Amino acid sequence: MRATRLGAILAATLTATLTIGGCGSSEPAGGSEAASQSPAAPQGPVKLTYWTWAPNMDKIVAVWNKDHPDIQVTVSKQAGGDDAAAKFLTAAKAGNPPDLVQAEYQHLPSFIAADAVADLKAETAAIKGEFGEGVWGLVTLGTDAVYAVPQDSGPMMLFYRQDLFDEYGLEVPKTWQEYGDAARALRKKDPKAHLGTFSSKDPGAFTGLAQQAGAQWWSISGESWKVNIADEPTRKVADFWGGLVKEGAIDDTPFFTPEWNKALNDGKLLTWPSAVWAPGVLSSNAPKAKGKWAVAPLPQWNAGESFSGFWGGSSVAVAAKTPHKAAAARFATWLNTDAKALDLLVKEAAIYPAAAKAQSALGTAPEYFANQPDFWQQAATVSAGARGFTFGPNVSVTYNAFKDGFDKALQDGTSFSDAVGAMHEATVADMRKSGFTLAS
Repeated sequence: MRATRLGAILAATLTATLTIGGCGSSEPAGGSEAASQSPAAPQGPVKLTYWTWAPNMDKIVAVWNKDHPDIQVTVSKQAGGDDAAAKFLTAAKAGNPPDLVQAEYQHLPSFIAADAVADLKAETAAIKGEFGEGVWGLVTLGTDAVYAVPQDSGPMMLFYRQDLFDEYGLEVPKTWQEYGDAARALRKKDPKAHLGTFSSKDPGAFTGLAQQAGAQWWSISGESWKVNIADEPTRKVADFWGGLVKEGAIDDTPFFTPEWNKALNDGKLLTWPSAVWAPGVLSSNAPKAKGKWAVAPLPQWNAGESFSGFWGGSSVAVAAKTPHKAAAARFATWLNTDAKALDLLVKEAAIYPAAAKAQSALGTAPEYFANQPDFWQQAATVSAGARGFTFGPNVSVTYNAFKDGFDKALQDGTSFSDAVGAMHEATVADMRKSGFTLAS
């Protein structure tokens, strides 16, 4: 990584939740496997450790181990989320990271900034075409380097109560303007119901909606970062939802709360712009509505477009300090592109695969959506239109600023655009404090 332009840009100490100092060997990160082996090294299989929180990964790895006696992988189950990211950065700084790590897309830039993951450009050149342009951009940060292999993704769609849309005579909105009109019409028909809700507790959802609108919060410019969180697309999204909340057309109950669950279960909340993993949430939180929900593409900002964004997803990165870079990259490639492995990821780990061919091969719809047999076909189409996005090295700061800013906006009745501006200012201030070079 030190040989790449991005390595120079990102080598800085991070602050906030994932604060870990940058570090690294004086040798080039991720040297060849052969070069890392001493001539006197004992013969035997290469042994790799893989940190992951995906369920049943040990069963999937057992298939690899059986077929590849020369490269044996051991799974170490992790908790996931911010804690897992911080633990990996701590291990990398201490010089004893796992060979491979499951990395959420929003955390990958902080791993790069700490010089903790290897550039896999050469090792992944043959598989780039296996993934859509949008998801591939999540592991390149818009550069020539490749810092992980995409594993799963969370393209966003519109989940809606088909039976209640029919009952109230509502059309499935194809544009966000139509969504707003439907929200107002519903309130007139049933003052106790809302078409949707805005959650100030879930920055990932807002980020995905901003991506759909064309937002680019971070980018690389020469040897510097460019930050533009308060860009026009993001303000457009914020003003749209802020206007609907202010006029009472939609609710402001946060997602995943008891109140939100009850509204879903009781048929008082008719839509949820969410990601492809939503069926699992709905089946647990709104069991009474099984078979009553349907899925459609997100409403568009301009009629005739077919864009989406991502909410969630992760990749598999190789530690910069592993002595077995080639072997680790080989396993990561198999896990996320081999037909047998992809089938196991879907069946055992219950993920939505990032590889396009695996998305197209999905057949039976989720049980909760048995009424919509083309569920996976719709998801694959939506995924192909998910826009690219570059996460920055201090996403946790940005996300915390989202919660603070939008909580305040809801409490005080102030502009959602002001909350976006506060997100931008907090992000820029933190990056400057951390030593990143910012383009004007």
